[in-house]
Amino acid sequence: MNQANLYDVIIIGAGPIGIACALACNKNNLHYLVIEKGCLVNSLYNYPQNMTFFSTSEKLEIGNIPFVCTNAKPTRNEALEYYRRVAKVANLNVRLFEEVITVSDQKNNSYLVETNKGNYSSKNIIISTGFHDIPYLLNIPGENLPKVTHYYKDPHFYAFQNIIVVGANNSAVDAALETWRKGANVTMIIQNETIGTRVKYWARPDIINRIEEGSIKAYYNSTIKEIKETSVIINSPQGIIDIPNDWVIAATGYQPNLTFLEKIGIVLSDDAIKKPYYDEQTHETNKKGIYLAGVICGGINTHSLFIENSIEHANKIVMAIMKN
Repeated sequence: MNQANLYDVIIIGAGPIGIACALACNKNNLHYLVIEKGCLVNSLYNYPQNMTFFSTSEKLEIGNIPFVCTNAKPTRNEALEYYRRVAKVANLNVRLFEEVITVSDQKNNSYLVETNKGNYSSKNIIISTGFHDIPYLLNIPGENLPKVTHYYKDPHFYAFQNIIVVGANNSAVDAALETWRKGANVTMIIQNETIGTRVKYWARPDIINRIEEGSIKAYYNSTIKEIKETSVIINSPQGIIDIPNDWVIAATGYQPNLTFLEKIGIVLSDDAIKKPYYDEQTHETNKKGIYLAGVICGGINTHSLFIENSIEHANKIVMAIMKN
């Protein structure tokens, strides 16, 4: 192994928590490398362009670097600007668009990290891969049609089109409201009997009012049976309905890459949550020297951890590494 590829710490994932871990390594003079399979803060980049955070800007700050924005709650674009500037000012050692393929044991109590571009070695690995990369699929005929997306971006694209939005949480509500305001004919397909209770407090009454007044059509307790080229067939309390359709936005949520954790030997709980094992004080897993940070710690329960309550993971982990 080339000495240039030997590190004290390798951080997998360059989201806000991965960056926070890198800042903590910087502060403690640890030789580290951050590896990210996409762009910087890739998960945030994949958020809708007009998204507003639920949290205020000071709760999203990392490394004691102020996050200044024009309103109380920052937008996606302001967050991208903030985290990019943090990475630049701190001169973080980040390799972007490089995917980690596997992490394997080596004889000298270290790990070999293999990517699609090279190999690296470290005694300590921090996994902070988030959960936005793998969408929950509908698993129905027609889901692979080009008109179906699990990543909603910009509302203008859908102007004057027949849109179906699947889901009833924040992403679905944002997509429905924004596309409707750009002139789309919007229909929501909602598996439950109401709009999600975790929807942002300023958006929930808005979507309910639009549905009640008939501006946006909603089918509650309903699911999609099949997606066709020019329509969508749904199962509803009123029976099977064929709805004219141009585009489907499947805002069905996302899941962490738990298969990757299992592949490298991290134990998951036997229940439906599949929570990875880790020490609550140090965040070290059952694999000595491998730590978890951020949303990945919650397993399938991605609603329990956010940027603001995961930032503290960085210092916990680095302090544990410094003691070893």
